[in-house]
Amino acid sequence: MSTLAALPPAMLAAFALLFGLLVGSFLNVVIHRIPLMMRREWREQCVEEMAQPASDIPEGRFNIVVPRSRCPKCGHGITAGENIPVVSWLMLRGKCSGCGTRISARYPAVELLSGLMFAATAVLLPWPAQALAGIALTGALIALSFIDIDEQLLPDNITLPLLWAGLAFNLLAGEHAFVSLQDAVVGAIAGYLSLWTVYWLFKLLTGKEGMGYGDFKLLAALGAWLGWQMLPLIILLSAVVGAVIGIAMIVLLGRDKQVPIPFGPYLAAAGWIALLWGPQLAAAWLNYAGLH
Repeated sequence: MSTLAALPPAMLAAFALLFGLLVGSFLNVVIHRIPLMMRREWREQCVEEMAQPASDIPEGRFNIVVPRSRCPKCGHGITAGENIPVVSWLMLRGKCSGCGTRISARYPAVELLSGLMFAATAVLLPWPAQALAGIALTGALIALSFIDIDEQLLPDNITLPLLWAGLAFNLLAGEHAFVSLQDAVVGAIAGYLSLWTVYWLFKLLTGKEGMGYGDFKLLAALGAWLGWQMLPLIILLSAVVGAVIGIAMIVLLGRDKQVPIPFGPYLAAAGWIALLWGPQLAAAWLNYAGLH
């Protein structure tokens, strides 16, 4: 790691970009399979109540690693040459080599997004401890965002380990920790309780649920990583971005106002921004408000 730390920023960014592309390919698998694994678990728990298994849930051994990725239409197994991040999609012209079925452009988009975000994290955070931890946090946030977009769900098997990982890092990293352990613990508690309080106030006033419990857990995880001091910034950024995008989708795309919009991606984006630029943004706001 000391060798990587000594690299020029451009070369370090290139290494992180390549690594991010590779991890992005894996994140595509996580995004697709975690919800299926959860449905399978739910089905097994409710097998007595279900007349027959759901057709969209695969039988046999199924997890993040097994079985090998394949075309959902023709069953063609994805070869190593067809699994090169971004490049393979371009060479195949976005189609399955077995049956010609269109392959969503989101797969290379997730890979490219992961590469770019990993590169930015590697360059902007100090190597090695904070940058490696930040890259791990970034990967989890990407996976959670796209799962929430698809399923309006933030899985406990990602959010809860992420929370504990944040506490563990700030406990064990010493001088390289993002915040003190005390600030991390308070951040986790305050992150959860702040959205939990908003949830119940909204429900009492309207009789409707404004967000899911996964949002509480994600903000708690971000508080565990970045400390309670970053929570106001994260909430403000996520609310502003969410409101702007939500209004734009309703006005420009004609989205039904009654269709819920997942809040997790906005929390994740705000958390990533706070990870890289949080202190600077907080200081700029305090200066603007005349409080610093």
